[in-house]
Amino acid sequence: MAEYSPPRRLETNEIPKIVNDFRLAARNAIEAGFDGVEIHGAHGYLIEQFLKDEVNDRTDQYGGSIENRCRFALEIVEAISEEIGPERVGFKLSPFSDEQDSSDSNPEALGLYMANALNKFGIAYCHMVEPRMILVGERVEIPHSLSPMKKAFNNTFIVAGGYDREAGNKTVASSYTDLVAYGRNFLANPDLLKRFELDAPLNKYDRSTFYTPDPVVGYTDYPFCFFRLKK
Repeated sequence: MAEYSPPRRLETNEIPKIVNDFRLAARNAIEAGFDGVEIHGAHGYLIEQFLKDEVNDRTDQYGGSIENRCRFALEIVEAISEEIGPERVGFKLSPFSDEQDSSDSNPEALGLYMANALNKFGIAYCHMVEPRMILVGERVEIPHSLSPMKKAFNNTFIVAGGYDREAGNKTVASSYTDLVAYGRNFLANPDLLKRFELDAPLNKYDRSTFYTPDPVVGYTDYPFCFFRLKK
C-alpha cells in the first residue's frame, strides 16, 4: 500500500474544478475509443464521501440534507452528460455498503433519491452494488432490497454482488433487475459470456494479482475455453 497525505475537506470553491476534471476525463475516454463511461459513486471513493452522511460532515451546500449531499454527484452527471451525451453515461452506487468507513444512516432513502434524480439526465443505466459478499467467496443474503430503486429508475438497471450464473439468471427472470454485472469472474474468464451460454466450467480467479502493476499476470493470462465448432 502506498502512503498518502492526510485527507482534507475540499473548499467549496474547489469543487467546480473537480467537477470539470470528471468532465475532461470522460471526454478523454471517448476520444481514446471507449463507448462510454461509468461514474464511480460507490465503495467509499470521493463521490460517495459526499453522498454518505456518516462521512460527510460539511456545513455548506454540499453537506447536511440528502439533497445537498447528492449535489456533487449530480453536478458530475450533468457535466459529463453534456460533454459526451447521456446515452454514453452510467452511474454506480453502493448505498448499503460501508466500505472505507462510508456508511449512511438511511441507505434506502439515499438510493431511492439518487435513482429518481438520475432520471432527470436520461443516462443509459444505473448500476447498484449489493453487499452480498462479506468475505471472499462467501455470499450472504442481505436484508435490503434494491427493488424500489429499480422501479424508480427509468432506464436500464444493473445489480452486482457476487452473483454466479444461476443466481444471475434467476435475478433477471424475477424482474429484480435488467442486467447483472460480473467482476471477479470476468477478470478470470475472458470468454465469460460464452461459458455462461454453454454452462461451461470457469477459471478460478487469483485475487493476489488484482490491482497490481504487472501488465500481464492476472489480467491477460487466463486461458480461453476451447469450444467445438459446428460444421
